[in-house]
Amino acid sequence: MTKKYLSQDEALLKMQQYCAYQERCQDEVRSKLIELGVYGDALENVIADLISENFLNEERFAKAFAGGKFRIKHWGRVKIVQELKAKKISDYCIRKALESEINEADYKATLLEVLNKKSNLLSESNKFKKNQKLALYAMGRGFEIELIWDCLNNFSIE
Repeated sequence: MTKKYLSQDEALLKMQQYCAYQERCQDEVRSKLIELGVYGDALENVIADLISENFLNEERFAKAFAGGKFRIKHWGRVKIVQELKAKKISDYCIRKALESEINEADYKATLLEVLNKKSNLLSESNKFKKNQKLALYAMGRGFEIELIWDCLNNFSIE
């Protein structure tokens, strides 16, 4: 099977549709263009056009990603930052996303909710071991260790 190569205009149209469907980062668009057989200057021109036409916006992507992962998947800041860095998002965009999308009170409430849900699933009777398991679980969800222990020590977790 021969691979069909797209012209720059065809690639731009396809990427406009791709970006209009949901927020994308430059890394995802770059990978998709390479998958479609668009390379070199054509690839860079398509990305530049998408940015200038506001189909592609890293800060907007970071905010949507951080907000969604926090509200829907209950991820902590550490995990969100790791995932955004893996997508090659700048530190500035990451910082802006965390500031605007994650309220400190909501963050603590979410951590308490995560800890309570997990606590109800554990059958451990030793409080120390149970707290350790809860702390490891919350760390895996991306919450900061100091905040986890603060919640475990100062709030009644069932």
